[in-house]
Amino acid sequence: MRSPTLIYLGGLGRSGSTIIERLLGQLPGVCSVGEVVHLWRRGIGDGERCGCGEPFPDCPFWSKVGPAAFGGWDNVNLDEVNELRAAVDRTRFIPTLARSTLSAEHRRQVDDYLSYYLRVYAGIAEVTGCQAIVDSSKHASLAFCLRWSEGTDLRVVHIVRDPRAVAYSWTREVSRPDVNGPAAPRDSRMWTYSSPTAALQWNAQNGAMQLLARLGTPMLRIRYEDFVRAPSAALGEIASFAGLPGAATAGFLGEDDAGYWADLAPSHTVSGNPVRFATGRIPIRLDERWRTSMPAAQRRVVSALTYPLLRHYGYPRGQA
Repeated sequence: MRSPTLIYLGGLGRSGSTIIERLLGQLPGVCSVGEVVHLWRRGIGDGERCGCGEPFPDCPFWSKVGPAAFGGWDNVNLDEVNELRAAVDRTRFIPTLARSTLSAEHRRQVDDYLSYYLRVYAGIAEVTGCQAIVDSSKHASLAFCLRWSEGTDLRVVHIVRDPRAVAYSWTREVSRPDVNGPAAPRDSRMWTYSSPTAALQWNAQNGAMQLLARLGTPMLRIRYEDFVRAPSAALGEIASFAGLPGAATAGFLGEDDAGYWADLAPSHTVSGNPVRFATGRIPIRLDERWRTSMPAAQRRVVSALTYPLLRHYGYPRGQA
């Protein structure tokens, strides 16, 4: 059996990647597993809840993947993963990772770091027999590391959302239902940014994804707003891009007078927006609360800071 295609969702968080990942995971032959970049600490280390609702150690899916990948999760050297990530998987290292060659030491570190991810992907493929794995880690730096993985069929789906919507979302406090009980880990709420910081992060992550595409990594850009307005067509486009013939028959999607909806089965995702826990029929709607709830001064600041890419992606600067 050939190795599955790796569909990597890239971009800045709060751009709609979780709902896109959930819908992709409903397609035949596709296994979506959430943000693998957080598997090591939040899943293995802290035992946070899988998308199926079970704590990571008790999840029947991940309880099979661990032995298939490592002979058991206890065999994962979490300290080494964290040290390697600090050495290679950071935004500041992207210029180095974008080079045509790496130093022998840096290449060894990248290969050692990737070996953990590749074993997880191989374990998932062994357990599921899937044609494609969706990793919604989003971080551009991890995508740049993955481009150095020889033999991996990497397809990057670059998800873009209006920066004002993204910035507004990052300013809001959102509870993380991933954590368990009164002695929950320290980050029981999702991280927040100020609007200017979110705008700069939006520039950095999306600009890096454009550089990755110029280096030859197969990439498909999807605007969140376009996906929500026509989810079936967007899923078909992604399926075609990922080489999944016939996978675009999305019987779990429907439409009524209120708009589109999706009937979602439980998923086995590590980390992500709380919608990863949603099951059953859920509406697919644009979240545009920023238009009325985001102060005009903040909208203007974000528009100014992101203007070149905002215009490039087709978002009007004066949109209010």
